[in-house]
Amino acid sequence: MLVVGLTGGIATGKSTVSSLLKSRQIPVIDADILAREVVQPGTKGLTQIVAHFGSEVLLPDGTLDRKKVGAIIFNNEVKRKKLNSIVHPAVSRAILWNVFWCWLRGEKLCVVDVPLLIEGGLWKWMGKVVVVYCSADIQLQRLMTRDNSSREDASSRLNSQLPIAQKVEYADFVLDNSGTLQDLEQQVRSCLVKLERTAGWSWRLSWLFPPFALVSVLWTLGWRFVKRS
Repeated sequence: MLVVGLTGGIATGKSTVSSLLKSRQIPVIDADILAREVVQPGTKGLTQIVAHFGSEVLLPDGTLDRKKVGAIIFNNEVKRKKLNSIVHPAVSRAILWNVFWCWLRGEKLCVVDVPLLIEGGLWKWMGKVVVVYCSADIQLQRLMTRDNSSREDASSRLNSQLPIAQKVEYADFVLDNSGTLQDLEQQVRSCLVKLERTAGWSWRLSWLFPPFALVSVLWTLGWRFVKRS
């Protein structure tokens, strides 16, 4: 099974691409959804967060007060890193589990939708990486329109992220979302054809013969490390 990493920058259209893939019956593992699930009441993640940040980060119904946590870690790198050290490993485990279930169902490929795929290093574990791109100027205008924010606020948010041009350097496939939705749909269709061609026939062998799947994964990861070194 081919595991595809999907990422982009804020307001580049990654969520649109994710929806287009789902409409074509491609299994998409959404890291944002998993990040909420791993801190639900009763989870180890929420217990660890409360143990470190205190019970004041809980809402009356026992769920995590995301705004309160956001205020606590805002401009506090130490606390931000502590929160990430709790949430990120839990999300990574959840992604791995979901990938396993996709393989168990005999899927030809699955897509892992991760906003910080490059920054978090998860790109290294993907068979292919797809980056949704648009120019920095378009990205800024879309963000201002979407959030009704000022140029200064929008620029500040963009500057806090890895520039989309740098993310493109890690891509096996780039979807340019600078045009219309129809243009993007055509690119998604074309990309899917190429991804399915990459998956080829070996995905069936990987499913029927698990040792071959392990060898295939090790080969893919090894080649990616060599390619990026």
